[in-house]
Amino acid sequence: MPTYAIGDLQGCHDSLLHLLDKLKFDAKADRLLFVGDLVNRGPDSLAVLRFIKNLGDAAISVLGNHDLHLLALAEGFGRVHKGDTLDAVLAAPDRDELLHWLRRQKLAWSEGDFLMVHAGVLPGWTVEDTMQRAAEAESVLRGPAYREFFAQMYGNVPVAWDDALHGIERLRMIVNTFTRLRYCSAEGEMDFHHKGAPGTQPAGWLPWFEVPGRKSAEATIIIGHWSTLGLINRPDLIALDTGCLWGKTLTAVRLEDRQAFAVQCPKASHPKSR
Repeated sequence: MPTYAIGDLQGCHDSLLHLLDKLKFDAKADRLLFVGDLVNRGPDSLAVLRFIKNLGDAAISVLGNHDLHLLALAEGFGRVHKGDTLDAVLAAPDRDELLHWLRRQKLAWSEGDFLMVHAGVLPGWTVEDTMQRAAEAESVLRGPAYREFFAQMYGNVPVAWDDALHGIERLRMIVNTFTRLRYCSAEGEMDFHHKGAPGTQPAGWLPWFEVPGRKSAEATIIIGHWSTLGLINRPDLIALDTGCLWGKTLTAVRLEDRQAFAVQCPKASHPKSR
Protein backbone atom coordinates (compact mmCIF):
# COMPACT_ATOMS: atom_id res chain seq x y z
CA MET A 1 0.00 0.00 0.00
CA PRO A 2 1.92 3.08 -1.19
CA THR A 3 1.38 6.16 0.99
CA TYR A 4 1.66 9.62 -0.53
CA ALA A 5 1.88 12.78 1.60
CA ILE A 6 0.48 15.79 -0.26
CA GLY A 7 1.03 19.51 0.35
CA ASP A 8 -1.46 22.28 1.09
CA LEU A 9 -4.40 22.25 -1.33
CA GLN A 10 -6.29 25.41 -0.28
CA GLY A 11 -9.13 24.69 -2.64
CA CYS A 12 -7.02 23.77 -5.69
CA HIS A 13 -9.17 20.83 -6.71
CA ASP A 14 -8.09 20.56 -10.35
CA SER A 15 -4.42 20.54 -9.35
CA LEU A 16 -5.12 17.70 -6.93
CA LEU A 17 -6.77 15.66 -9.66
CA HIS A 18 -3.82 16.27 -11.99
CA LEU A 19 -1.40 15.16 -9.29
CA LEU A 20 -3.41 12.01 -8.57
CA ASP A 21 -3.42 11.21 -12.29
CA LYS A 22 0.37 11.52 -12.26
CA LEU A 23 0.55 9.19 -9.26
CA LYS A 24 -1.85 6.74 -10.93
CA PHE A 25 -3.69 6.83 -7.61
CA ASP A 26 -5.87 3.82 -6.82
CA ALA A 27 -8.18 4.39 -3.85
CA LYS A 28 -8.37 0.63 -3.27
CA ALA A 29 -4.59 0.17 -3.04
CA ASP A 30 -3.01 3.53 -2.14
CA ARG A 31 -3.27 5.91 0.79
CA LEU A 32 -3.11 9.71 0.82
CA LEU A 33 -1.95 11.93 3.67
CA PHE A 34 -2.95 15.60 3.53
CA VAL A 35 -0.99 18.12 5.60
CA GLY A 36 -3.97 20.40 6.21
CA ASP A 37 -5.28 23.66 4.75
CA LEU A 38 -7.60 21.77 2.48
CA VAL A 39 -9.59 24.96 1.96
CA ASN A 40 -9.50 28.70 1.34
CA ARG A 41 -7.94 31.21 -1.02
CA GLY A 42 -8.15 28.78 -3.92
CA PRO A 43 -10.97 28.31 -6.45
CA ASP A 44 -12.92 25.25 -5.27
CA SER A 45 -12.74 24.42 -1.57
CA LEU A 46 -16.15 22.79 -1.76
CA ALA A 47 -15.01 20.26 -4.36
CA VAL A 48 -11.86 19.51 -2.35
CA LEU A 49 -13.83 18.76 0.82
CA ARG A 50 -16.33 16.56 -1.02
CA PHE A 51 -13.60 14.66 -2.82
CA ILE A 52 -11.43 13.93 0.22
CA LYS A 53 -14.39 13.06 2.42
CA ASN A 54 -15.56 10.57 -0.20
CA LEU A 55 -12.14 8.87 -0.19
CA GLY A 56 -12.99 7.42 3.21
CA ASP A 57 -10.20 5.35 4.72
CA ALA A 58 -7.94 5.99 1.72
CA ALA A 59 -7.26 9.52 3.01
CA ILE A 60 -5.98 10.94 6.28
CA SER A 61 -5.87 14.69 6.87
CA VAL A 62 -4.70 16.91 9.68
CA LEU A 63 -6.29 20.28 10.36
CA GLY A 64 -4.63 23.49 9.22
CA ASN A 65 -5.28 27.07 10.25
CA HIS A 66 -7.50 27.72 7.21
CA ASP A 67 -9.58 24.64 7.99
CA LEU A 68 -10.13 25.88 11.54
CA HIS A 69 -10.94 29.34 10.20
CA LEU A 70 -13.71 27.84 8.08
CA LEU A 71 -15.09 25.95 11.06
CA ALA A 72 -15.08 29.08 13.21
CA LEU A 73 -16.80 31.19 10.55
CA ALA A 74 -19.47 28.53 10.18
CA GLU A 75 -20.26 28.93 13.89
CA GLY A 76 -20.42 32.73 13.64
CA PHE A 77 -17.00 33.49 15.11
CA GLY A 78 -14.01 35.32 13.70
CA ARG A 79 -14.17 37.63 10.71
CA VAL A 80 -13.95 37.10 6.99
CA HIS A 81 -10.47 37.94 5.70
CA LYS A 82 -9.60 39.56 2.39
CA GLY A 83 -9.03 36.75 -0.06
CA ASP A 84 -11.23 34.18 1.71
CA THR A 85 -13.06 31.93 -0.76
CA LEU A 86 -15.29 29.99 1.61
CA ASP A 87 -18.77 31.22 0.63
CA ALA A 88 -19.53 28.20 -1.54
CA VAL A 89 -18.80 25.83 1.34
CA LEU A 90 -20.89 27.85 3.79
CA ALA A 91 -23.83 27.96 1.35
CA ALA A 92 -23.64 24.32 0.20
CA PRO A 93 -26.62 22.01 0.77
CA ASP A 94 -24.26 19.44 2.32
CA ARG A 95 -22.45 22.07 4.39
CA ASP A 96 -23.31 20.58 7.77
CA GLU A 97 -22.21 17.10 6.75
CA LEU A 98 -18.91 18.41 5.38
CA LEU A 99 -18.17 20.58 8.40
CA HIS A 100 -19.04 17.75 10.77
CA TRP A 101 -16.51 15.58 8.93
CA LEU A 102 -13.86 18.31 8.89
CA ARG A 103 -14.19 19.00 12.60
CA ARG A 104 -13.35 15.35 13.29
CA GLN A 105 -10.05 15.38 11.43
CA LYS A 106 -6.83 15.06 13.40
CA LEU A 107 -4.39 17.68 14.61
CA ALA A 108 -1.53 15.17 14.57
CA TRP A 109 -1.03 11.74 13.04
CA SER A 110 1.74 9.26 13.83
CA GLU A 111 2.68 5.90 12.37
CA GLY A 112 6.03 4.15 12.53
CA ASP A 113 8.77 6.76 12.19
CA PHE A 114 6.44 9.40 10.72
CA LEU A 115 4.63 12.23 12.48
CA MET A 116 2.36 14.61 10.55
CA VAL A 117 1.10 18.02 11.67
CA HIS A 118 0.14 21.06 9.64
CA ALA A 119 2.73 23.57 10.87
CA GLY A 120 5.09 22.39 13.58
CA VAL A 121 5.93 20.87 16.94
CA LEU A 122 7.40 22.72 19.90
CA PRO A 123 11.05 21.76 20.42
CA GLY A 124 10.39 20.62 23.98
CA TRP A 125 7.72 18.09 22.96
CA THR A 126 8.47 14.45 22.26
CA VAL A 127 6.39 12.53 19.74
CA GLU A 128 4.44 11.08 22.65
CA ASP A 129 3.84 14.57 24.08
CA THR A 130 2.72 15.74 20.66
CA MET A 131 0.13 13.01 20.27
CA GLN A 132 -1.16 13.52 23.80
CA ARG A 133 -1.58 17.28 23.29
CA ALA A 134 -3.28 16.67 19.95
CA ALA A 135 -5.71 14.24 21.55
CA GLU A 136 -6.60 16.85 24.20
CA ALA A 137 -7.61 19.42 21.60
CA GLU A 138 -9.24 16.88 19.27
CA SER A 139 -11.53 15.75 22.08
CA VAL A 140 -12.78 19.32 22.47
CA LEU A 141 -13.21 19.91 18.74
CA ARG A 142 -15.23 16.70 18.47
CA GLY A 143 -17.16 17.19 21.71
CA PRO A 144 -20.16 19.25 22.84
CA ALA A 145 -18.04 22.31 23.81
CA TYR A 146 -16.53 22.92 20.38
CA ARG A 147 -18.43 26.20 19.86
CA GLU A 148 -16.95 27.60 23.06
CA PHE A 149 -13.49 26.84 21.71
CA PHE A 150 -14.12 28.56 18.37
CA ALA A 151 -15.47 31.62 20.20
CA GLN A 152 -12.03 32.09 21.80
CA MET A 153 -9.73 30.40 19.29
CA TYR A 154 -8.18 33.47 17.69
CA GLY A 155 -5.18 35.08 19.38
CA ASN A 156 -1.41 34.83 19.77
CA VAL A 157 -1.16 34.16 23.49
CA PRO A 158 0.21 32.28 25.27
CA VAL A 159 3.44 32.02 23.29
CA ALA A 160 5.27 29.53 25.52
CA TRP A 161 4.21 26.13 26.79
CA ASP A 162 3.70 25.45 30.48
CA ASP A 163 2.31 22.16 31.75
CA ALA A 164 0.18 24.21 34.16
CA LEU A 165 -1.74 25.89 31.36
CA HIS A 166 -5.43 25.06 31.45
CA GLY A 167 -8.72 25.95 29.81
CA ILE A 168 -8.82 28.01 26.64
CA GLU A 169 -5.21 29.18 26.99
CA ARG A 170 -3.97 25.59 26.97
CA LEU A 171 -6.15 24.69 23.99
CA ARG A 172 -5.18 27.80 22.03
CA MET A 173 -1.49 27.11 22.68
CA ILE A 174 -1.83 23.54 21.42
CA VAL A 175 -3.80 24.50 18.32
CA ASN A 176 -1.54 27.45 17.46
CA THR A 177 1.49 25.18 17.70
CA PHE A 178 0.07 22.59 15.34
CA THR A 179 -1.47 25.00 12.83
CA ARG A 180 0.55 28.25 12.88
CA LEU A 181 4.11 27.65 14.12
CA ARG A 182 7.08 28.66 11.99
CA TYR A 183 9.70 30.35 14.16
CA CYS A 184 10.45 30.05 17.84
CA SER A 185 13.24 30.87 20.26
CA ALA A 186 15.73 28.32 21.55
CA GLU A 187 13.55 28.18 24.67
CA GLY A 188 10.42 27.38 22.65
CA GLU A 189 8.69 30.77 22.67
CA MET A 190 6.65 31.10 19.48
CA ASP A 191 6.68 34.01 17.01
CA PHE A 192 3.74 34.50 14.64
CA HIS A 193 4.87 37.63 12.79
CA HIS A 194 7.61 36.36 10.47
CA LYS A 195 6.65 34.16 7.52
CA GLY A 196 9.63 34.42 5.22
CA ALA A 197 12.16 31.74 4.40
CA PRO A 198 14.84 30.86 6.97
CA GLY A 199 17.49 33.56 6.96
CA THR A 200 14.99 36.42 6.73
CA GLN A 201 13.91 36.30 10.39
CA PRO A 202 15.26 38.64 13.11
CA ALA A 203 18.07 37.49 15.37
CA GLY A 204 17.04 35.19 18.17
CA TRP A 205 14.42 33.26 16.21
CA LEU A 206 14.90 29.85 14.62
CA PRO A 207 12.77 27.64 12.40
CA TRP A 208 11.17 25.33 14.95
CA PHE A 209 12.81 22.29 13.34
CA GLU A 210 16.31 23.80 13.69
CA VAL A 211 16.20 24.36 17.46
CA PRO A 212 19.12 22.46 19.05
CA GLY A 213 18.05 19.51 21.17
CA ARG A 214 14.55 19.26 19.68
CA LYS A 215 12.92 16.30 21.39
CA SER A 216 11.01 15.04 18.34
CA ALA A 217 14.12 14.80 16.15
CA GLU A 218 14.00 10.99 16.01
CA ALA A 219 10.81 11.15 13.91
CA THR A 220 10.35 12.24 10.32
CA ILE A 221 7.90 15.11 10.69
CA ILE A 222 5.64 15.87 7.72
CA ILE A 223 4.39 19.46 7.47
CA GLY A 224 2.84 22.00 5.12
CA HIS A 225 1.93 25.60 6.02
CA TRP A 226 5.23 27.30 5.14
CA SER A 227 5.30 27.94 1.40
CA THR A 228 8.55 29.93 1.44
CA LEU A 229 10.40 26.81 2.59
CA GLY A 230 9.73 25.02 -0.66
CA LEU A 231 10.17 21.25 -0.75
CA ILE A 232 12.33 19.78 2.02
CA ASN A 233 12.84 16.03 1.93
CA ARG A 234 15.43 15.06 4.52
CA PRO A 235 15.61 12.31 7.16
CA ASP A 236 13.89 14.29 9.93
CA LEU A 237 11.60 16.58 7.91
CA ILE A 238 9.33 16.52 4.87
CA ALA A 239 7.97 20.01 4.10
CA LEU A 240 5.36 19.95 1.36
CA ASP A 241 3.85 23.40 0.86
CA THR A 242 5.38 24.25 -2.51
CA GLY A 243 3.09 27.16 -3.34
CA CYS A 244 0.36 25.60 -5.46
CA LEU A 245 -1.93 28.49 -4.56
CA TRP A 246 0.61 31.00 -5.85
CA GLY A 247 1.03 29.31 -9.24
CA LYS A 248 3.97 27.11 -8.30
CA THR A 249 3.56 23.36 -7.75
CA LEU A 250 1.52 20.83 -5.81
CA THR A 251 3.84 18.18 -4.43
CA ALA A 252 3.51 14.63 -3.10
CA VAL A 253 6.19 12.48 -1.51
CA ARG A 254 5.84 8.70 -1.46
CA LEU A 255 6.88 7.71 2.04
CA GLU A 256 8.18 4.26 1.20
CA ASP A 257 11.06 5.53 -0.96
CA ARG A 258 10.86 9.33 -0.51
CA GLN A 259 10.32 9.92 -4.22
CA ALA A 260 8.76 13.32 -4.92
CA PHE A 261 6.11 14.03 -7.56
CA ALA A 262 4.81 17.46 -8.58
CA VAL A 263 2.45 19.17 -10.99
CA GLN A 264 2.46 22.79 -12.09
CA CYS A 265 -0.47 24.83 -10.76
CA PRO A 266 -2.28 27.86 -12.16
CA LYS A 267 -2.03 30.94 -9.94
CA ALA A 268 -5.17 31.22 -7.83
CA SER A 269 -4.06 33.95 -5.43
CA HIS A 270 -1.19 36.30 -4.75
CA PRO A 271 1.09 35.79 -1.72
CA LYS A 272 0.30 39.31 -0.43
CA SER A 273 -3.34 38.31 0.04
CA ARG A 274 -2.56 35.74 2.71
